[in-house]
Amino acid sequence: MPCITALRCARLRNVPGKKKRAHSGKKSSRVQNPTSLRHLADHLGFSPATVSLVLNRSSHADSIPEETKERILAAARKLNYRPNFLARSLRTRRSFTVGVVVPEISEGYTATVLGGIEDYLLEEGYFYFVTSHRHRADLIEEYPKMFLDRNVDGVIAIDTPWHHALPVPVATISGHNQAPGVTNIVLDHDRASELALQHLLHLGHRKIAFIKGQQFSSDTEVRWKANMEAAMRLGLEVRSKLTVQLGEDSPSPQVGYKAVKKLIHAREPFTAIFAFNDISALGAMRALRHSNLHVPEDVSVVGFDDIQSASHSSPELTTVKQPLRKMGRIAAEVVLRGVGQPSAKWGAKQIVVEPEFIVRQSTAKADRHFPVLKAQP
Repeated sequence: MPCITALRCARLRNVPGKKKRAHSGKKSSRVQNPTSLRHLADHLGFSPATVSLVLNRSSHADSIPEETKERILAAARKLNYRPNFLARSLRTRRSFTVGVVVPEISEGYTATVLGGIEDYLLEEGYFYFVTSHRHRADLIEEYPKMFLDRNVDGVIAIDTPWHHALPVPVATISGHNQAPGVTNIVLDHDRASELALQHLLHLGHRKIAFIKGQQFSSDTEVRWKANMEAAMRLGLEVRSKLTVQLGEDSPSPQVGYKAVKKLIHAREPFTAIFAFNDISALGAMRALRHSNLHVPEDVSVVGFDDIQSASHSSPELTTVKQPLRKMGRIAAEVVLRGVGQPSAKWGAKQIVVEPEFIVRQSTAKADRHFPVLKAQP
C-alpha cells in the first residue's frame, strides 16, 4: 500500500490551552497557554484583528509597524500560543495543505525544486505532503486520488506525466502536459541548448558527444529536440555514434559513468560531452578519469541544472543553470493563487523561465589530437 509522508509543516498548528489549575504553595514556572486569540490580544493591549493579521501572515499586515509585529510574535512564543488551525480551516474552507508528487527524492534537481516550493508555502502558512512514484504508472494514477482524500487545496507535480483533471488547482514543473486546468512551468530548452553548444563551438569543439536522458524523464525528448535544432542552426553535426542514452532509473552518477564508458570503448573520437544533467556529467568525469583522460585538457564536459554539487566537483562543472528553486516557488504561487477560485479561471497555460550558462573549470579549448583514441579499454 503506497504511503504519503508529511515532509514539512510550514505553520504551527493549534494545541488546545489547558485551564489553569488551582493550587497553593509554590508558583508554577510554566506559563499557561492563552485559551483564545482574544486573551493574547488583551495581554498585549492590541485588537484581536491586529494580532490575527500578524500571526496569519496576512498581506494586510504590511501596514503594521515592524516593532508591533515583533512584540506580537514574541508574546505568542512566550505564551506558547498556537493558532486554532481547525477553526481557521472551518472558517476559510481550506486545509492549508498542498500535495507534491515527485519521481524520487534525492540530492540535486528534486531537492532544489522542493526547496523553492517550501519557501513560498512557509511564507503563506501552508505545509505539504510529498510522495515519490518511482515512475510507476499505478502510483502516478493513485497518488492524486489520495491527496484529494486528504483534502489538499492544490497539487504540484515535478517531472511527472500528468493527465488528471482535478477539482483543485494544479501546477507541473518540467511536465510538458496538456491536461485541462494545469499550469506548466518549463525551461526555455531552445535557449539552453543554444547557450551550451555555442560555448563549446567557440572553444573549437566540433566532435561533441551527447548524453541523452532516460526515456521516462519528461524533459528527455523536449531537450533532445532542442539540442538537434540548435545544432542545425549552428552548423554542428550530431553523430549517432557519439550519442548515448541514460538507462537505469537511478539518481546516482553511476548512470552517467556507465554511459561514458560505452562511448570510450567505442573508440569514436570526441573532445567534449554535453550531458543531460549534472548528475550524469559528474559520472562522466569520473569515467574519463578512470580511462586516463583529463577534464578539461583532454575532454570538456558541460552539465545541466546547476545543482549544488556542480560548483564543488573537481574540476568545477560548467553547466546550464535551471532556476530550479524559482520554478518551485512559481508553482506554489500558481497553486495558492487558484485556491478558492472557480476552476474556469485556472485555465491551461505555460510559464517559461529562462536558463543561464555558468562557465567553470570543466571546459577548455579543444585538443585536436582527439585523446579518446588513446584511452585505455
